[in-house]
Amino acid sequence: MPDLFVTMLKVHQEIYERSGGFLGHRLLFGMPTLLLHTVGRKSGEPRTSALTYGKDGDEFLVVASKGGSPRPPAWWHNQHADPNVVAQIGRTRHNVVARSVLPGDDGYDRMWAKMNKINRGQYAEYQKKTSRPIAIVALRPTD
Repeated sequence: MPDLFVTMLKVHQEIYERSGGFLGHRLLFGMPTLLLHTVGRKSGEPRTSALTYGKDGDEFLVVASKGGSPRPPAWWHNQHADPNVVAQIGRTRHNVVARSVLPGDDGYDRMWAKMNKINRGQYAEYQKKTSRPIAIVALRPTD
């Protein structure tokens, strides 16, 4: 079953990217999805990740869960190395600055509750699978 889910996520991202954002914003289970465009910290190559997102004031929120893996997702490392990234919502691209918010940081509990609700409780389940604190990444538009 996990392989089927991973395949569904990849197909969703492919549709989102190939349609230029015309399709994909709410394609997967109705969840709001953005495309996060980063640059690979080692390769220097452009990378794109489809991520469930929420809003907190002016910021977009995404969660570096990687399904509860012991290691954070590659996109988290990429935005950590260069926080000037692009968030695409539908067909609109926003230049944003990314910052990680961890447990104990100001606003984390509020952001976590908001994102966990959007993702129907799955982030709490992912946190149970790993001892690493799962970061929330706040994306602040610069344009």
